[in-house]
Amino acid sequence: MSVDGALDALADRVRHASRVTVLTGAGVSAASGVPTFRGAAGLWRQFRAEDLATPGAFRRDPQLVWEWYAWRRETVAASQPNAGHDVIAWWSARMETCRVITQNVDDLHLRAGTSGLIRLHGSLWDLACWDECGEGPWHDEQAPFAQLPPRCPRCGGLARPGVVWFGEALHPDDVNAALDACACDVFLTVGTSSVVYPAAGLVHEAKRLGAFTAEINLDPSPASGIVDLAIQGPSEVVLPEVEKRLHQ
Repeated sequence: MSVDGALDALADRVRHASRVTVLTGAGVSAASGVPTFRGAAGLWRQFRAEDLATPGAFRRDPQLVWEWYAWRRETVAASQPNAGHDVIAWWSARMETCRVITQNVDDLHLRAGTSGLIRLHGSLWDLACWDECGEGPWHDEQAPFAQLPPRCPRCGGLARPGVVWFGEALHPDDVNAALDACACDVFLTVGTSSVVYPAAGLVHEAKRLGAFTAEINLDPSPASGIVDLAIQGPSEVVLPEVEKRLHQ
């Protein structure tokens, strides 16, 4: 199928769907200048992101981990939602039954105006007490921080990023919301490597439940071979093309 044919086919499916679910990954934010987790762009100094986003790394060197997160926060603060974020936000506002699930922690979907966002991995802009003193998670938009590492306002101990690290469980409410969203007519995975579980398993669950499954990604992924339709290209280009066809 040609690219134009694939775009037409996806637009037709979305147009006639009662329930649409979109799952996004780091590729959606790449055009906004937010480095993806993997590959050369995912390196910070000599470290891989996977080696810093763990409880063990924080326990060993909280200063180092916080320097990385502070750099990420400052990078995101200087970024703006791109055309891919905008289309997804329009769909979430225009289609009452459009659900958006993201693995991203940058909150660019929220800044674009996405409604009802399910954030599987938390937010860069939330903090929590490392010692679990009883202080609930709090929102903090400092970029840069006045103090690094930041401290818990209740006990004065170390604060940690309010994200889900490798080796930690996702919040059950977020998992349940994501699984509920798999019961849809069209399940679209956008800009994700499809290697991090349980998020990578959602497209399989949607397919099992009878959804038409589609992928938009710059490179082939493990999901490419199992979805009904795979479109290779940047989401900030492909999604506006799909949106344009919805109105033709």
